[in-house]
Amino acid sequence: MSVGHRKGSAIFSGFRALGLYSNHLPHVVRYHKRHREFYVVTAVGKCFHTYNVKKLGIVAVSNALSGDITCLAADRMLVFVAHGTIVKAFARSKEVVHTYKGHNAEVHLLQPFGDHVISVDRDNVVVIWDVQSEEEYLQLIFDKMVFAVSAIMHPSTYLNKILLGSEQGGLQLWNVKSNKLLYTFSGWGSGVTVLQQAPAVDVIAVGLASGQIVIHNIKCDESLMKFQQDWGPITAISFRTDGHPVMAAGSPVGHIGLWDLDDKKLISQMRNAHTTAIAGMTFVHGEPLLITNGADNAIRVWIFDAPGGGGRLLRSRMGHSAPPTKIQHHGQNGQQILSAGQDGTLQSFSTVHERFNKSLGRGSINKKKSKKKGLQYDTMKLPPITAFASETARQSDWDGIIACHRGYLIATTWNYQKTSMGAYKLEPERFHKDRGLNVHATAVDITSCGNFGVVALSTGHIDVYNMQSGMHRGQYGKEKAHEGPVRGVAVCGLNQLTISVGADRLIKFWKFKSKELVHTATLSSSPASMLLHRDSGMLAVSLDDFSINIMDIETRKIVRKFSGHRGQINDMAFSPDGRWLVTASMDCTIRTWDLPSGCLVDCFLLDSAAVSITMSPTGDFLVSSHVDDVGIYLWSNNTLFNLVSLRPLPSDYEPPVVTLPGTCPAQDLDSPEVDEEPSDEMIEYESPEQLGEQLVTLSLLPDSRWKNLLNLDVIKKRNKPKEPPKVPKSAPFFIPTLPGLVPRFAVSEGQNAEEQSKIVNLGVLAQKSDFYMQLEDALVSNNYSSTVRLLKEMGPSRIETELRSLAPEGGGSLDVMQSFIRMIGSILDSKRDFDLAQAYLALFLKLHLKLISEESTLMEEAAKVLGPLEETWTHMQMLFSQSLCLLGYMKSALL
Repeated sequence: MSVGHRKGSAIFSGFRALGLYSNHLPHVVRYHKRHREFYVVTAVGKCFHTYNVKKLGIVAVSNALSGDITCLAADRMLVFVAHGTIVKAFARSKEVVHTYKGHNAEVHLLQPFGDHVISVDRDNVVVIWDVQSEEEYLQLIFDKMVFAVSAIMHPSTYLNKILLGSEQGGLQLWNVKSNKLLYTFSGWGSGVTVLQQAPAVDVIAVGLASGQIVIHNIKCDESLMKFQQDWGPITAISFRTDGHPVMAAGSPVGHIGLWDLDDKKLISQMRNAHTTAIAGMTFVHGEPLLITNGADNAIRVWIFDAPGGGGRLLRSRMGHSAPPTKIQHHGQNGQQILSAGQDGTLQSFSTVHERFNKSLGRGSINKKKSKKKGLQYDTMKLPPITAFASETARQSDWDGIIACHRGYLIATTWNYQKTSMGAYKLEPERFHKDRGLNVHATAVDITSCGNFGVVALSTGHIDVYNMQSGMHRGQYGKEKAHEGPVRGVAVCGLNQLTISVGADRLIKFWKFKSKELVHTATLSSSPASMLLHRDSGMLAVSLDDFSINIMDIETRKIVRKFSGHRGQINDMAFSPDGRWLVTASMDCTIRTWDLPSGCLVDCFLLDSAAVSITMSPTGDFLVSSHVDDVGIYLWSNNTLFNLVSLRPLPSDYEPPVVTLPGTCPAQDLDSPEVDEEPSDEMIEYESPEQLGEQLVTLSLLPDSRWKNLLNLDVIKKRNKPKEPPKVPKSAPFFIPTLPGLVPRFAVSEGQNAEEQSKIVNLGVLAQKSDFYMQLEDALVSNNYSSTVRLLKEMGPSRIETELRSLAPEGGGSLDVMQSFIRMIGSILDSKRDFDLAQAYLALFLKLHLKLISEESTLMEEAAKVLGPLEETWTHMQMLFSQSLCLLGYMKSALL
């Protein structure tokens, strides 16, 4: 498979999503008899989560669907979800077991009904399905102008009956078995939004779009009591079942009203239970617990144990209610991710477990006044955070996070351990007299020691503050550091340099302590942002022309320039080793640049642009946040556990579209498995035996096969046994067996033993070995490749035995010895196995040096080998000397 047809990212693959808990759909509460525990099910995008009510710990995540869930319901065994026109039933909160197709419009209401499930679509078609057979049992069609179905419920003890509410305000009671309309309720002049069964039989609660709640007896068609809420349409209703006659009603503004059914009055208000509409609300059966969820991405459990009838927050799971603006890892273990959202909050998400998540709250000018006014009328709240920096070095002593806010002059500090806003608001004194100027903080940084914070302003000023006292400790430049707004500021790891970049297209290097200007460099275009990798000293600057410049802060020169993005660069992240730079742009791509080679090595396209990215300090995850998405997405680094070949991508490379990861890895069960050809990027490179004919090549044999050939006599002497081996005791009567997986008895060869002679045949001892015969054949053919191959397969002791046997006194001949010397010459001529030729020749000379010196034919062959040997060795010595000289110069030279 070519590089241009890669199916996904080579480096990153989707792992999971963080910070997703709830959306605008109401939750469902289930009870597990065997576990004796309540579970709450919430919809999140294309899948649903199951949490236990006891600790709000996540229990299961369903497989992802092809579209977003539009409706959610559940009975004792199954969870029913609708996406588009299709209804699916999930078993064990994970896999799809039933699918119901037949609607032509989006399904927006579901009601489990014994062995059936009822679904209602936007075209006002009500379909009753048989759960097991997946067949349509009954279909009811209503006229939208007369009766537009807006709510559905099954009254308790009413066999085969369902109650439908309409946008026109009327109610209809149907018998689905006989397909008959039993009764029509005239209504109360407003559309029905909620139908809820009361603890009493025949009594239901009807929530209306006018904010009215009617407790109605459907048997007598009589309204028992009415309540009015002024917060808009009723969104959810629930009744306490633990002995207190209390009804809770939700509203679109996030308030909950608690009504006493005995005294028929309002007993308490739970204001701002959610920042958005109350989507779902359920009292746990027999317990004083209320579960609520909303579109603000939060699940909350309230307990009613205090006098006054109000509830207090017991536990919650919450993420951002608006998309994050900036994310960054906190600490060096890569387990905490700080995230600032458009909702004004600063939160910490754990990659290990949700119970380690923290919310540092939202910024406020005056905490006391904000608490008095409440969230709804809080004029003291700060705008969303646009940039922040964190350090863990002194976070146990004082604030370790500094942040700047959108369009706001004052920079704030935050305390991670106290999970709250910090003690100081950092504001320069020069603007105390006139705060009406359009001046705001644009960039911040904190030193690696955690003692100082640096704040850059849109006026070109850069100020330094002490994080412990909050006091102003100086500014860079006599009047201003830059003529225009400062786009980025960073402090090196040793607190020696402060680097700033401004809209005046200048990069300035300042001494951190004395505030003196050291160096100024000019950029080709106006900069947009800046990022410093402290360990490697590499400074990345993104420009308004969508290019990226990499500068080395030691030499203060631009060492790399990258171009290829087609939109504004939103964020950048370095890998922990400083080798990669990952960039995210408004062109919806995430690109990975390799700094040593200066090439683009990875690129993939997303459905929505990444607003912010950060790389884990351990290098295992890339984290991203996206436009109009409240989730935080983790991408695993494939190079940590797979062989990934990073080849430069061509300039016309078309990146593949990659879907965002779900809360758990999605399993594509519908697509058939196709046998794909392996990509050439994943095939390990196999080096040839010899790169070039002129190159001296060593063998791939281990050193133990040839390095000790000259010292075999010493090794044998050292390994000589101290006592003779003992004869093993023979078994008394067992029949001998042959070795193998299947046991077989050894047949005695009595007849052969009688015919065998006891006279030793000396001819057997004088047999020629394979190596000896191949040397004889090579004298004629002059081809020694098979002979060398056979010798390479032998062990050291076998090689010594074979070489000893080449001499005439060992049963050999001078011709075979001459053939062996020619074999060494052929190895040297081919320039292969140079180390083996040296070892074999050294052992041969050690064993037969006296005989070679006496025979003229052997001396002539040895002289022929001596020439190539000296020439090759002299050439290698020259290369070694040149390399050592160059290496010594590079080590001693001052760069």
